[in-house]
Amino acid sequence: AVACRYHRRMAMQRALSWSLAMLLGVSAPSACASDCAPAVEGGWVRKPPADLPMLAAYARITNRCGDAIVVVSASSPAFSEVTLHATTVEGGISRMRAVDSLRVGAGKVAVLEPGGMHLMLMQPRRKLRDGDLVGISFRLADGREVQGRFEVKGPRAVR
Repeated sequence: AVACRYHRRMAMQRALSWSLAMLLGVSAPSACASDCAPAVEGGWVRKPPADLPMLAAYARITNRCGDAIVVVSASSPAFSEVTLHATTVEGGISRMRAVDSLRVGAGKVAVLEPGGMHLMLMQPRRKLRDGDLVGISFRLADGREVQGRFEVKGPRAVR
C-alpha cells in the first residue's frame, strides 16, 4: 500500500512537472514576442482635393525587434476598407497595385510615402476635417496587432 501511494505521488509530480515545463515552454516565446512590438510613427492621411470616397495614408513602421515582422492587413473603424498598396512606374506610367503583405526586417523601418508603399482608405464613415485623428490597426502575420494614429491633412500635404 505504501509503494502504491509512492508511485502515484511520483506519477503526479512527473505529470505536474511536465505540464509546467510545457506551459513555460509555450508561454515564454509569446511573452517575448509581445515584449518587442513594432511602432507606427508619423502617421498622416491626405484628403483628396474633392469629396472622393478614397484617401491615402502614410507613416513609418519601425521594427526594433530582433526578428522580421510581416504586416498582412490593416483596418480602421473610420473606413469601410483599408488596403496596402504600392506605386510602381512601368513604361513611364505610374501604377498602383494592392499588395498582400509588407515585410519589415529586424531593426529596419518601412516607409509608407507618396509615390511608394501606402495605405488606401476606402469610404470614410464620416466627413474628415484637417487635424482630425484616425486610428489604423495593422495585423501582423504572427497574430499581433499594432495601432497607429494618423492625422488628417489637406490635399497639398507632402508630410
